[in-house]
Amino acid sequence: MWLFNKTPNLDFMSRRRWAGLASLIMLSLAVAIIAVRGLNFGIDFTGGTIVEVGFQESVDLSEVRRTMDEGGYEEAVVQHFGTARDVMIRLGPRDEEDADALSNRVLDTLEERFPEVELRRVEFVGPQVGEELTEQGALAMLGALGCILLYVAFRFEYRFAAGSVAALVHDITLVVGILSLFQITFDLTVLAALLAVIGYSLNDTIVVFDRIRENFLRMRKGSTEEVMNASINQTLSRTLVTSFTTLLVVLSLYFVGGEVISGFAFTLLLGVLVGTYSSIFVASASALAMGVTKYDLQPPAKEGEDQEEEGEGARP
Repeated sequence: MWLFNKTPNLDFMSRRRWAGLASLIMLSLAVAIIAVRGLNFGIDFTGGTIVEVGFQESVDLSEVRRTMDEGGYEEAVVQHFGTARDVMIRLGPRDEEDADALSNRVLDTLEERFPEVELRRVEFVGPQVGEELTEQGALAMLGALGCILLYVAFRFEYRFAAGSVAALVHDITLVVGILSLFQITFDLTVLAALLAVIGYSLNDTIVVFDRIRENFLRMRKGSTEEVMNASINQTLSRTLVTSFTTLLVVLSLYFVGGEVISGFAFTLLLGVLVGTYSSIFVASASALAMGVTKYDLQPPAKEGEDQEEEGEGARP
């Protein structure tokens, strides 16, 4: 297979306009979905109460949900926590009662159907704390993008920096749009996954940019598009193998890790897929669209070098 034996020769840059059109359509749909459906913020951001209970034997979550619905807690989110005998119940903010009274009522409701149930832990998150987490989470995202812009601009060239940030914004917008579409609970674990997606996508982009810079110095006669195509093809095997092995881990987390980290794993799964696409098509194509050429990364000629080359060329 070419993936392991030789470097492919795929013309990615000739398809950049079609890829750009597809990305623009997907981004427009993602923004529209976010605007219409919004995000399903978890208790970490909205405030509320978390009640952890334990059972002597494995319990069916559908039975627990039915019991909570009959007790007047239709909005409760019920998940396994750790084992099939441990259950986490998330409740939205209720102004009429405090966390202790609410947990006692939840326990009384469950004891009518499950007499052996035990209360393990109660955690309350106030609305003010939720608002602060929302603000700090947004600032963390913007701060990460700003630091990446400065880092890539310092290491490469400002048009490469803009291309890398364009790829990251593309990835985050698409992932958040899909989370909004399926109403995945957006909590601190999902926010952590988004920051991990930023790091993963940036790493892929930096690998491609490093090879582009090397080839700009080596391939003196090739056009900018040819240099970028060659660089993407040379790093394609590494990109695909890294994405494949990462997907294996993320899929294991998603299917085996339980509902507690399902949102985290699902976000990472989307991020790996979208990040692989953007590192090939979006980042390099954005830098090319802004007019970067191989002369922007070549070191300046030493004084008298041109005259020496001309003198050597004039010799018989």
